[in-house]
Amino acid sequence: METFVWSIVFGIIGWGYFSFGRKQDKNVFLLSGIGLMLFPYVVDGLTTTIVVGIGLGVLPFVTLKYLDW
Repeated sequence: METFVWSIVFGIIGWGYFSFGRKQDKNVFLLSGIGLMLFPYVVDGLTTTIVVGIGLGVLPFVTLKYLDW
């Protein structure tokens, strides 16, 4: 049950990233949003879901800061 709830939370965040990336032409947010929406279908387990979701959620900010995309 908790995994399902976290999957919904990360899916909503992914939708926001996807929408922002599409409007602003920021491919990092676009791809991260797609990843956040799709990874719960592949990943199994609560801990893995949270770790991967946080990683994908932080990825655009780290990429834009250090790689200047």
